[in-house]
Amino acid sequence: MMNRFGIYSLVFVLATATSVVEASFHDKWMGTIFEEAGVTIIRNPKEPLHKTPILEIEEELSIGGSGIGEDHELGQVRGFVVDNDGQIYVLDGRAPHIKIFDSSGKHIRSIGQKGQGPGELDMPSAVSINRKKEELAVFELSRRISVFSLGCVFLRHIENIWTRGGHIDSKGNIYVINDFVNPEDPRFELKKLASDASLIDILAVYTSPPSPKINPFLPHGTFLLDKEENLVYGYPSSYEIHYFGAESGKVFRKVVRDYDPLEITDEGKEEKSKSYSSKVTLVFSKYHSAYKRFFMSDEGHLFVQTWEITEDGKSIHDIFDSKGRFIGRIPLNPSGMEILNGKYYALETGEDGRQIVKRYTVNWKVETEALKE
Repeated sequence: MMNRFGIYSLVFVLATATSVVEASFHDKWMGTIFEEAGVTIIRNPKEPLHKTPILEIEEELSIGGSGIGEDHELGQVRGFVVDNDGQIYVLDGRAPHIKIFDSSGKHIRSIGQKGQGPGELDMPSAVSINRKKEELAVFELSRRISVFSLGCVFLRHIENIWTRGGHIDSKGNIYVINDFVNPEDPRFELKKLASDASLIDILAVYTSPPSPKINPFLPHGTFLLDKEENLVYGYPSSYEIHYFGAESGKVFRKVVRDYDPLEITDEGKEEKSKSYSSKVTLVFSKYHSAYKRFFMSDEGHLFVQTWEITEDGKSIHDIFDSKGRFIGRIPLNPSGMEILNGKYYALETGEDGRQIVKRYTVNWKVETEALKE
C-alpha cells in the first residue's frame, strides 16, 4: 500500500556551490544554528526542509532466507559490516562464525569457530569494522574482543572488557557502553578505552531509576563512529545527538529537533510484555523515547529511526544532512546499517521469519555531485 511518504522514497537537500542556492536553502530552512560554550547547536523544527522525494532506493541484492544452501543461510545474525570493496561480513551467532560474501552475494569463506583460542569465538555479540586500518573487531560476552584483518587473519585478543558491542578506531581506541548492576546506582557509561582496555575517558553517563519493576520502554544510549572517526552519540530521553571530536574527545556539535512525543499504545505494551516472564512486574512509560537508534551515510547524513510506523509496518526515519539540518523523512524496514559508496545496507526479516541482509541501489534524481556540501 502506498503511504504519504512514498514507497522507498528518500528526501535529500539539493545543495550547490552557488551562493544563490545556498541562500535559498537558508531562506527555507526554519531552524537555527548558534554557538554555546564552544559547541555548535543546530536546532531543528518539527517539519523537515523537503517533503518531495528527490532520491529513491531499489533492492539489488538479498543474502539469506531458506532453501538456498548452508553457506548462504543465516542463523542468528548479530550484525554485519561492509568493506570498501563491497564485501559483506556477517556475524552468525548460532554457528558461531563470520560468513564473508563478495559484492555479488557469493559466499567466499567463513572465519572463526566456537572456542576460546586464537581465532575462535566465544559468545560473539557484535562486529565492527575499521576501514582505515582494515580490521574487524568481534565483541564477545566472554569479556574479550577478537580482532581479525580483512584478509581473515587473526591478529589479537583484547582481554578483560565487558560489553555487548562497540567500535575500534584506526588508533586502536575502543568505544563501549558498560552497564553497572547496582540497585542503588544503576547507570550506563560511554567509555573511551586504550588498545589494552585501560580507561582513557568517560564521555557520557545515563542512569535508570532504581526499581524492583522493569520498564521495557526506557531509553537506551546509541552511538557510532563517522567517516572521520568522530563519535556520534545519543541518549533519547530528549531529541539530541552529540558529536565528539576524534582528537579532542569533546563535544563540538549538538543536533536537536523539536518533536511531539508519541504515546505508547496498549497494543505496544501487550506486544512488549510477550518478551518477559509472567513473574516479572512491568511498569510502562506514557510516551516513547525521542527516537530508537540511528545510522549514517559515508557522506555524513544521519538517519534517525523514530517510533512512528507506517500502515505497511515500516519505521519512519528522520534525515539530517552533514551539517545537522533536518531535511527529510523516509519509511524503512528495520534495521538500516549504513549507506556506503552509493549503496544502502540493511538487516531485514523475511516472511518466513528468517533474517536477510539486503543491499539497495541509491538512485539520485539529481546529480550526486550537487548534493555534496
